[in-house]
Amino acid sequence: MQIDNPGHYRTSTELDIMAELLPLEGARVLELGCGRAWMTRYLAENHAVAHIVATEVDHIQHQKNMAISDLPNVSFVVGGAESIAEPDASIDVVLMLKSLHHVPVELMKTALTEISRVLKAGGVAYISEPVYRGDFNEILRLFNDEKIVREAAFEAIRDALESGILESAADCFFESPGHYADWSEFEQRMLNVTHTEHAIDADLYARIKAAFMQHMGTDGAHFMRPSRVNLLRKPLSRELT
Repeated sequence: MQIDNPGHYRTSTELDIMAELLPLEGARVLELGCGRAWMTRYLAENHAVAHIVATEVDHIQHQKNMAISDLPNVSFVVGGAESIAEPDASIDVVLMLKSLHHVPVELMKTALTEISRVLKAGGVAYISEPVYRGDFNEILRLFNDEKIVREAAFEAIRDALESGILESAADCFFESPGHYADWSEFEQRMLNVTHTEHAIDADLYARIKAAFMQHMGTDGAHFMRPSRVNLLRKPLSRELT
């Protein structure tokens, strides 16, 4: 298990990787950290899942998600991965899409224990995390340096494997293309978020914008964003006590 694997990346999208690795048909899915629920909607509308429980810790975003009325096979729930309001062995697939490193470091172990608890024996947890390198990361770390928490997330996964509550089913590394039409779109999507308060003064704002604008072309700014996927499985014989 590696936190990065230079030379072994494939160009792909998260959607393609998920379709390749996940048994979604007829599955009861738990999405931990659904954000604006765009992935929730995609899965609900394009895969024959039985039901999706989509959780979010950001109360402002959760209230927006609760206004969604055209996804009958989705339940939106407020809450974090460290305290999952689902019964034991009730979930087929758990999704954490760039969200494990947002769990408080001291609660990451608890979160993975909770994931193991709610998974059915043989069920899988798909955990994707951004890899700490690349042009896009160089911009983000100016105002939100996640090196320590991303490393902590990796160590939490490794500890879960070593403890035996989960086992490795697959690992892969991929680079996905990202595009921003202009600075305003980047500012809206990355700076003006409700889940994190970024301390950005005028000087830092100017530095962030200057770093972003170096990548602007006639059709916007394009980035390749490296990610790691750890597909974890609850052992068939595992019984939590």
